[in-house]
Amino acid sequence: MKTIALVTGGYSGESVISYKTAATIEQNIDTTKWNCYTIDINPQGWFYTSANGEKISVDKNDFSITIDGNKILFDAALIALHGTPGEDGKLQGYFDCINIPYTSCDAATSALTFNKRYTVAVAAFAGLSVARSMHLFKEIKVNTDTILKELKLPVFVKPNNGGSSIGMSRVNEAAGLQEALDKAFKEDTQVLVEEFIKGREFTIGVFKTKGTIMALPMTEVISKKEFFDYEAKYHGASEEVTPANAAESITEKVRDAAKKAYSIFNCRGVVRIDFIYDEASGNPYMLEINTVPGQSEASIVPQQVKAMGWALKDFYSALIEECFCK
Repeated sequence: MKTIALVTGGYSGESVISYKTAATIEQNIDTTKWNCYTIDINPQGWFYTSANGEKISVDKNDFSITIDGNKILFDAALIALHGTPGEDGKLQGYFDCINIPYTSCDAATSALTFNKRYTVAVAAFAGLSVARSMHLFKEIKVNTDTILKELKLPVFVKPNNGGSSIGMSRVNEAAGLQEALDKAFKEDTQVLVEEFIKGREFTIGVFKTKGTIMALPMTEVISKKEFFDYEAKYHGASEEVTPANAAESITEKVRDAAKKAYSIFNCRGVVRIDFIYDEASGNPYMLEINTVPGQSEASIVPQQVKAMGWALKDFYSALIEECFCK
């Protein structure tokens, strides 16, 4: 039986979501196949907490733990850590250095897709539809008039790195743009300003199993707010319809675009890709790729797995098994 490290926590505000994701996975690990230990990576250190509450430090030389004198080495890491260092490629690079397989995208893909602007640039180069946008840097001052000459309102303003819609705003009037920029720059030194695309919001999980790229049933997100922000995602201010009530022609376009993106970006494990479907043009516009998508009870990927008719236990086993197939 192989020994798996379920890695959670993180160094950003998304750590709270990481712990919820890990809790879901812990409850659905097939213990007849895998010995699983939860490893918490946080600013205070890297730890395993034993059944009696003792915090045992991870030896970073080989990513091992020692319990009652017994050294435990891991055959693979199941990454459930959102934000840095689990979603931006840093942890993946570490695991590559010590030859431990893992269930997420590799270091290069994780780093690229963590940067929203670079993600849409590569997607556009590959022929996928994306919104017009501007990439701003904190140290290079750009006034709002310059932005408004380039982009049409309304726009979305969001931190360029990170997820869970933290620091994100929709701006409908020019007067609100500077406040939105200030809010986003509190979260990141880079900000993406992106034109609003009117349409239906769809999100779809994609994963690889036995060498085949598979798309999960698509979800339509109907936000009770102006957009799918943190509150809408995690505090019930949205309706999520899984599978989406959409014509097969629309579903097929989004599914094909998602699988193409998975292939273009050389993704591994499960990712969730967000789209706006523009009914006027009939095109799905790719927004971003989440390489460690949330899997708490409120999250979309578990909904989609169940809609496909799979048990979460079988899904996580498939992800773990695939990470050994390089």
